[in-house]
Amino acid sequence: MELWIPITIAAAFCQNLRTALQKHLKGQLGTTGATFVRFGYGAPFAIAYAAVLHVVFKFPLPEPTPTLLIAGALGGLAQILGTFLLIHLFSFRNFAVGTAYSKTEPIQAALFGFVVLGEHISLAAGLCILVGVIGVVVISLARVPLTLAAIRTSLVGRPALIGLASAAFFGASAVAYRTASLSLEGTGVPMQAAYALVYATAFQTIVMASWMVLREPDQLRASLRAWRAAVWVGASGVAGSVGWFTAMTLQNVAYVRALAQVELVFTFLVSWLVFKEAIARSEIFGCMLIVAAVVGVILLR
Repeated sequence: MELWIPITIAAAFCQNLRTALQKHLKGQLGTTGATFVRFGYGAPFAIAYAAVLHVVFKFPLPEPTPTLLIAGALGGLAQILGTFLLIHLFSFRNFAVGTAYSKTEPIQAALFGFVVLGEHISLAAGLCILVGVIGVVVISLARVPLTLAAIRTSLVGRPALIGLASAAFFGASAVAYRTASLSLEGTGVPMQAAYALVYATAFQTIVMASWMVLREPDQLRASLRAWRAAVWVGASGVAGSVGWFTAMTLQNVAYVRALAQVELVFTFLVSWLVFKEAIARSEIFGCMLIVAAVVGVILLR
């Protein structure tokens, strides 16, 4: 098995754990505070990971490049916006379906990857990605009466548009991060990914902390008071990010993000076991389509 596959699956699990923790924190902090803890509490873990790679495993530190600085900053801003919108979705739908709206990301990532990096995907893999997105649509309609008005609202209503925008920002950030990491070639894939992650996370922390000091100081204070729970968001978030950055350094962004749809399976398990939310049969069917799409991407790319 190619290394990027288990790395991506592990990253998806960590991301699901982090999102579940953020949902819990949103009730205490609000959208801005719950978004900030992902980066503010994650930065020290990212730095520690890079330090271990350098000191213990002797990976050389890269020289910063203009591409790293620009692409890392753009990716950081896009990820902040995507995270903010994703957390805001929790106000509209339940945990599983709210997350599902953002899962059109693989198609958008493929488009961004083609435009920015000139990356191509096979026709078979493209069809598998499409099947996965159909699974997402099935899930998004699972709790909606099947009338034309209801379907239209579900697909183009405010929650759907927010989810699509979130996916677009996440897709753009993934391509930007791959660009940043690849610019550091020559220092080993783990260090390339770690160094790009440290830069992006530190940039995000500075940007969000500055915004909160000026506009929402109460949210910053609340984030600091909630450190016992927030530190776990930071740890799980960075664990996932290490996986994403490493996998996207090894493989085409579209394939990584398509495989990452397996996160929705973890989402359903969390919704059912932790949040005690009922799961409809059509949601299970949509989940099966996503699993089939994930397997197809692995076998047919």
